[in-house]
Amino acid sequence: MNSASILTAEAPNAAASAGLAPEPKVVARNVDVHYGEKHALKAVSVDIPARAVTAFIGPSGCGKSTFLRCINRMNDTISTCRVTGEITIDGQDIYDPRLDVVLLRARVGMVFQKPNPFPKTIYENVAYGPRLHGLASGKAELDEIVERSLRRASLWEEAKDRLGESGTGLSGGQQQRLCIARAIAVSPEVILMDEPCSALDPIATAKIEELIDELRTNFTIVIVTHSMQQAARVSQRTAFFHLGTLVEEGATDQIFTNPRDRRTQDYITGRFG
Repeated sequence: MNSASILTAEAPNAAASAGLAPEPKVVARNVDVHYGEKHALKAVSVDIPARAVTAFIGPSGCGKSTFLRCINRMNDTISTCRVTGEITIDGQDIYDPRLDVVLLRARVGMVFQKPNPFPKTIYENVAYGPRLHGLASGKAELDEIVERSLRRASLWEEAKDRLGESGTGLSGGQQQRLCIARAIAVSPEVILMDEPCSALDPIATAKIEELIDELRTNFTIVIVTHSMQQAARVSQRTAFFHLGTLVEEGATDQIFTNPRDRRTQDYITGRFG
C-alpha cells in the first residue's frame, strides 16, 4: 500500500448522490487491544459513516476511549499496548507499517477532554499544523487558513483582535474551540473528540455542541461522551460499549428508544453505569 493514498481527498460518493446510504469512512473489524495482560477491547467491529457524528457511550472503563485512540494510533505511544484486527480509512489499512503516522494524525484530528492549547499565541496555535505540514505557501495564505479555521470553530469574532495573545488566556470554552480550530486547520477528514465538554460549563458546552453539528457537514466526527443527553443531541449514530465489548451500534434514535440488547436498555435507563 502507498501510505500517501490515505491523504487523498475523499471522492464524491456516488451512492450518496443517488440517495443511498453513504459508504463508511472508517471500518473496524475484530479489533482487540491488550495493555500487557489486560484485555481492554474485544473483537470490536463497526462501520463509521462519513460526514456524520457517531457517539461512543458506556460506563467508565468500558473501552470507548481506548477504541477512539485506535483510530489515529494514539495507543502506539503506550509501550505495553498491543492492537490487533483491522481498521481502514477509505479502504486503506491505517496499521500498515509503511504508513506515515504523522501524516495519518494530520488527517485524523483529535480533541481531548481537557482543553490543551499550546503555550503560544492564538495565531500560532492554529498556524502550527499548516506550517509543519507545508500547507501554506506564504504568510498571506497562512493568515487565510488561520482566519478560516477560527471562523469554522466559531471563535473568530472573539479572537480576531487578540491573535497575538496567549491561547492559554482564553476561557475554558474558548480554549476548547481553539483546539478544534487547531485540529481542523490541517483539513482532516476525521475528527475524534474524547469527552470534549466534560470540563466545560453548560453555556460553553452548548456552543461546542452547536459547532459539532455545523462541522459534520464537512467532517466525519466520532465523539466519546458520558452524557447520554449529549449523545442524543449531537449524533446520528450511537455505539454502546460495555466491559470491553461493543454491545450494539445503530441509528441514535433507535439505540435510545428501541435498543436490541438488554444491557443497552439497562444502561440508558440508569440501572447501571
